Amino acid sequence: MFLIKKIKENAYLRNIIIFFSVMGPGIITGSVDNDAGGITTYSVAGAEYGYHLIWTLIPSFIVLIAVQEMNARMGIVTGKGLADLIRENFGVKITFYIFACLLIANIGNTATEFAGIAGSLMVFNVSKYISVPVSAIVVWIIVVKWDYKKTEKIFLLFSFCLLSYIISAVLARPDWSEIGQAIVSPEIQYNEEYLTLVLGIVGTTICPWMQFYMQSSVIEKGIKIGDYKFALVDVVVGAIATVVVAFFIMVACGATLHVNNVAITEAKDAAMALKPLAGNFASVVFSFGLFIASIFSATILPIATAFFVCEGFGFEAGIDKKLSEAPQFYLLFTSIILISIIIILLPDAPLIDITIAVQVLNGILLPVVLICMIIVINKADIMGEYVNNRTQNAIGIITITVLILLTIILLVYPFVKRVTEFL
Repeated sequence: MFLIKKIKENAYLRNIIIFFSVMGPGIITGSVDNDAGGITTYSVAGAEYGYHLIWTLIPSFIVLIAVQEMNARMGIVTGKGLADLIRENFGVKITFYIFACLLIANIGNTATEFAGIAGSLMVFNVSKYISVPVSAIVVWIIVVKWDYKKTEKIFLLFSFCLLSYIISAVLARPDWSEIGQAIVSPEIQYNEEYLTLVLGIVGTTICPWMQFYMQSSVIEKGIKIGDYKFALVDVVVGAIATVVVAFFIMVACGATLHVNNVAITEAKDAAMALKPLAGNFASVVFSFGLFIASIFSATILPIATAFFVCEGFGFEAGIDKKLSEAPQFYLLFTSIILISIIIILLPDAPLIDITIAVQVLNGILLPVVLICMIIVINKADIMGEYVNNRTQNAIGIITITVLILLTIILLVYPFVKRVTEFL
């Protein structure tokens, strides 16, 4: 009783306790950005361009906070998931087409996560025919058999484990003054490869499925409008963690692979290439980070997909519910995992082609999802006094415009190049 009284009297201590009770959705959603695809993108950026693409993390950070804050605010105010709001405001037909594309993209995304698991453990000579099925079983048990609070603690632990990339970067002994110079005065290029990586970095930081998961997890957490400021802190902390991990991956690869002209095509290549350049420990830590990121995302992605599909079509959803209470949710979750591991275990599966196709589809879908979000969050009959302000709308509109322009440029550029060569 004495302790409870002291907590009530101490506003600072009370706020800390409230924050830890609210903490989770922002940090978890932000951390899942750094999945196998994200780590591959950052690794390739560092290997190909050294420190010269680190500047892209600054606008990515700003946009990530803005978009995730909108999701949190919509979830808290309406008590509805983004899928529900899209269906209610744009109709079942549009919802079906958006979700069909997202479902296909997320099966591909989940397959790349299991590829990341396989690749990270191949460094330790573990066959994918062992690592992938075992990991899939572990993922299924965590989600289906454990309660939400226990599962969320595991997710938070995974999030903090991703900070291991700081160790890999430090062991690579980078030139910090050169990094500072590259951030302050970046060398921006206008070729196809450079622009592709810029779009890839922004796209892997703000994936379409994340918006649905963030909003649904805020609702599942039961956060109220009175705790909004704590939810905002959670979003900011998650965004910082995301960018910090991305920064140190690019630094580690820039300080070793780039200066030695080592080319890579996937994150596993980066982990193996670090061994002779930065030492065995750096390689092991990089592989550990890849494994944690991959199994983390292989858990979250199917959950997020099952969430928005079930919400969008009126089925019960949520890992706080029992199997008997949400059969469609768990059936879809299980099906996505099964299809993904079958793809990975196929001999000579075209993983690179799948990854590229998925990233293109994500790039096309992201502006569509963001447009739906901007329209809904500006409706006073839905959001009341919590509609977007001018700054929030400006960030959202600029982000949508830049993504669309980059996508158009990258789609048109190869055609223009061929015509120019022909002439």
